[in-house]
Amino acid sequence: MRMLRTLALLGTLLLALAACGGDDGQTSGGTGHNDADVAFATGMIPHHAQALAMVDMTAGRDLDPEVRQLTDDIRAAQAPEIEKMAGWLRDWDEPVPPTVRDHMHADDGMGDGMDGMDGESQKGENDGMGDGMGDMPGMMSGSDFTALANASDAEFQRMWLQMMIEHHEGAVEMA
Repeated sequence: MRMLRTLALLGTLLLALAACGGDDGQTSGGTGHNDADVAFATGMIPHHAQALAMVDMTAGRDLDPEVRQLTDDIRAAQAPEIEKMAGWLRDWDEPVPPTVRDHMHADDGMGDGMDGMDGESQKGENDGMGDGMGDMPGMMSGSDFTALANASDAEFQRMWLQMMIEHHEGAVEMA
C-alpha cells in the first residue's frame, strides 16, 4: 500500500511540475513556447509511452485490485497526455519523437526482446527512440522488461510497482 501511495504522489508531483513551465529558455518561433517546453514534450512522450508499455505487460496477470486500478489510471492519464504533447510539438512545427508504442518501430508494440525500451536495441542499434533516450531518468532497460515478463504473478506485481515508482521518479526529475 505504501508503494501505491508513493506512486500516486509521484504522479501528482509530475503533473504539478509540468504545469509550472517558465520562460527561462530561448523562445522558439515566437509562439509562446521555448526550448525547455520542446525538450520537455520531446522527452516526456517516449517516457510516457514506456509507462504504457509497462501497463500493457499487466494484461492477463493476477494483480491486487488496487494495482489493477492503478494500471487503469495510468493508461487513462498518460495516453491522452502523449496526444496532448504530440499536438504541442506539431503546433510548434517540431518533430514528434517515435516511441516503443509506434507500430512502425515495434513489431507487436513491444519489439523483439523489448528493443528500444531504453533507447538501445538488444543489437546495440538505435531503433527509433532517438539519440540519448537511454539516458533519460527512470527509463527501464530491455533486461528489466525481460525480467518482468518472466516473473511469476506475485513477483511480477512487486517488480512492476518498484519499476513504476523508479520510472515516475525519473519523470519528476525530468520535469
